[in-house]
Amino acid sequence: MSNKHHDRPAQSGNGEKANPAREAEVASEGQTLPEGGVDPSVPEGGGEIEKLQSRIKELETEVSRLGDEASGLKDQYLRSLADYENFRKRMFRDREDQQKYANFGLLSDLVPLLDDFDRAIASAEHAKDYQTLHDGIVIIRRQIASVLENKYGLTRYETLGKPFDPHVHEAVASEMGEVEEPVVALEFLPGYRLHDRVVRSAKVRVRMPSPTAVDSTGSANGAAGADGAPGDAGR
Repeated sequence: MSNKHHDRPAQSGNGEKANPAREAEVASEGQTLPEGGVDPSVPEGGGEIEKLQSRIKELETEVSRLGDEASGLKDQYLRSLADYENFRKRMFRDREDQQKYANFGLLSDLVPLLDDFDRAIASAEHAKDYQTLHDGIVIIRRQIASVLENKYGLTRYETLGKPFDPHVHEAVASEMGEVEEPVVALEFLPGYRLHDRVVRSAKVRVRMPSPTAVDSTGSANGAAGADGAPGDAGR
């Protein structure tokens, strides 16, 4: 018979393989191994534990990195929020200043004209001359109109004899007349435009077509149509 069964390594009763090196070490120290020759103080699966420990260290490092990143993002958010608040306050302050000093340039140009008025009044009081006062006021009025028109675009538009336009004219009175359409007959207050926008409509009296003028115009148009009809038919 073969002795193969004698070459097999000894196994413990629970099927675990015995460790001959460990048995020799224990025997030299005068100790005995438990049945089967397996020392329970030696942990099994040591590689898995090392892998878990390594993974734990990686996760801790990742958590630390994400914490630092979150802290940095929070700081950026707070700085951005502070910058936005400062921008909003500055914008409101600039808008208030713009509204408060919107007419600064205009008033700077009008102040010298006030000085001209003062000089004209002082000159008239000294000379007791009405014509001097009148001429001075005319000159100042011309200066004001020139500044407003040339520097700020404020112009006065003509109205007399123009067809009535409710967009630029305000009718405060009316009269009948020999006209074919409503026209401005008299101007009480002039109208002004700032570039293309009406600042103030002109207050005017409107001359309306009289019934006789309308009838004569209608009759003339009818006669002209009647005269032209045969000629058209004969063509």
